[in-house]
Amino acid sequence: MSAEAIAVRVPGRSFGHDLRAVKVVLHREMLRFVSDRTRMLSMLLQPVLWLFVMGTGLGSLVQGAIPGIDYRTFMYPGMISMTVIMTGMFSAASIVWDREFGFLREMLVAPVSRGAIVVGKCLGGAIVAVGQGIVILAMAGLVGVPYSPPLMLTLLFEMFLAAFTITAFGVTLAARMKNMQTFFGLMQMAIMPMIFLSGAMFPLANLPSWLHVLTTVNPLTYAVDPMRQAVFAAVSVPPEVDAMLNPGVQWFGWQVPIPVELGLVAAIGAALLGVAIAQFRRAD
Repeated sequence: MSAEAIAVRVPGRSFGHDLRAVKVVLHREMLRFVSDRTRMLSMLLQPVLWLFVMGTGLGSLVQGAIPGIDYRTFMYPGMISMTVIMTGMFSAASIVWDREFGFLREMLVAPVSRGAIVVGKCLGGAIVAVGQGIVILAMAGLVGVPYSPPLMLTLLFEMFLAAFTITAFGVTLAARMKNMQTFFGLMQMAIMPMIFLSGAMFPLANLPSWLHVLTTVNPLTYAVDPMRQAVFAAVSVPPEVDAMLNPGVQWFGWQVPIPVELGLVAAIGAALLGVAIAQFRRAD
């Protein structure tokens, strides 16, 4: 008796199929984050400590030099940025975890575009980071920032843009990493200098020339500065204090407009997304 061959049909790839894959990966990222309450609290603790402990301490030292404003108001946009940056990078770290436990291989052999997996990962990380940043956003009144709807919407948009870009950066780093220790070591080496050089904790005015160059070539500077300019536009600050704490970013004496800064962040995010997709297409 001869055995009959059984045909196996593999679903063809399509845009709708890839769109569903993006949705599944995004949903998984959100479920993973919501179920990990320890991670949620730890991601919030550091910026809150910086804002209310270090911000209060530094404010007591410089209160005579910056009359009419709480130093924590200055640090507030930087702490929002720190929150979304750290959360986005930790979301990207889950790729290394998935590789160690074999789940990433299952996703890569699925009949979907690997680009869809990367897009879902970046979108999921960005949404999770914005959700975490909303908690810091809710503390605006505690540091003298008004709950103005236009300001809140502006900050939400800028948070998402920064979160997506940094998550794409993290996914690019994680694409070839084999263990968590290597990834976190590299992450700390890359992210911490970028945060300190972004103007998140100190003004960008009157810097030494070498430090000014480092801040202008730092991509995170262009994510922090639009948030700070949005905050300072919503609070009443003496002109001389505004010039000291919120000078903006300059290229050879030219003041970089906010749309250009946001466009630069978006372009970097798109480029990193493309690199991450290329990395995944070559992955085993």
